[in-house]
Amino acid sequence: MLRKIITFFCLTISTLTMAQVGGESTYQFLNLVSSPRQAALGGKVFTNVDYDVTQGLFNPATINVEMDNQLAINYSSYLGGISYGTAAYAYTVDRRTQTFHAGITYINYGSFDGYDEAGNSTGTFTGNEAALSFGYALQIGYSDFYFGANIKLITSKLEQYNSLGAAVDLGLIYINDYLDFNAALVVRNLGTQITTYAGLNERLPFEVAFGMSQRLENVPLRWHITLENLQEWPIATANPARNTSDLSGNQSSEKVGFIGQVIRHTIVGAEIFPEGGFNIRLAYNFRRGEELRILDQRNFSGLSAGISIKMNKMRFSYTHAKYTSAANSNFFGLQIDLQ
Repeated sequence: MLRKIITFFCLTISTLTMAQVGGESTYQFLNLVSSPRQAALGGKVFTNVDYDVTQGLFNPATINVEMDNQLAINYSSYLGGISYGTAAYAYTVDRRTQTFHAGITYINYGSFDGYDEAGNSTGTFTGNEAALSFGYALQIGYSDFYFGANIKLITSKLEQYNSLGAAVDLGLIYINDYLDFNAALVVRNLGTQITTYAGLNERLPFEVAFGMSQRLENVPLRWHITLENLQEWPIATANPARNTSDLSGNQSSEKVGFIGQVIRHTIVGAEIFPEGGFNIRLAYNFRRGEELRILDQRNFSGLSAGISIKMNKMRFSYTHAKYTSAANSNFFGLQIDLQ
C-alpha cells in the first residue's frame, strides 16, 4: 500500500510540475498562511501533528485525533489594507474511523474606486475570495506513514467577474515517535477552474513542498526546515536594482548561483517550549528576505516571530512577520477546545 501511495505521488508531481509562482496563476490567496503559528514559522510548515487544527489546511496528512472538537479562528490585517482569515474544525467519529476536518479561508480586498476609459467614475467595487475544504487522513497499514487529502471548493468575485474552482491537497507524512522526528511531502492546489472570469482558463497555484521537524531530546525546542515550491527550478530571477557597472559603463546583471537558488526554496524555524502552555516561535524565510531586502539598508525582511498562550480551554496566538520597512503583517488566532 505504501509503495502505491509513493508511486501515485511521483506520477502526480512528474505530470504536473510546471513553474507556478506568484503572478502566474489565479486564486493566489490559497497560498496565504493559515494561522499565526504558520506565519511565525516562516509562512509554511507541514510537519506539526498535534492539537493545531489549522495545520490540516496546509497538510491533510497531519489530521489526527488530538484535533477532536478543536475550533480555530484566525485573522490578519494584511498588506495594503487587505484583510483575511481562516477557520478550522475537526471531529473524531471513533478511533477506527479517525478524524474528519473542515476549514475555510476568506480574503477581502476592500473597496476600490472604479473609472471607465474616459476617466469617468463608475462607482466603487469590491473583491473577495473564499475556499471551503474537507479533509481526512489515514494510517498506511501499521507503518509510520500517514496519508491525507483535502477537497476544496473555491469561489472568487472581483468587481463584476466571478469564478468557481475546485482543487485537492495531498499529503504524506512520516512520524518517528522514538526520535520525535517528522517528515512530510505535500502536493497543494491540484485542480482547475470550473467557471472562468472572462472565458480564459487560468492555472491554480500548484505547489510541491517538503518539510522536516524534530523535537530535541534534552532541550525544549522543535526545529523546522521547509523546502517550498519544489516544482520550479530555478526559482530566483535577477533583480535589476542590483546590476553592477564596470569602469567602462558596461552593466552586468545579478548572478544567482546554485546555492542561492537552494536558499530561496528554504525556510528555517524553531518553536521554544513546543508542548507548553507558553510557546515562542521564530523563523526566517530566505526567499522573502532576498526578494524584499533593500540595497545598503538592513530591514530584516524574512523574519517572523510569535507567541502562544494557553488559558484553560483557549489558546491565544500572535505573530508579527517582517516584509519591508514600509509593510509588515500581524496575525491573531484563537483556538477553543469544545470538549
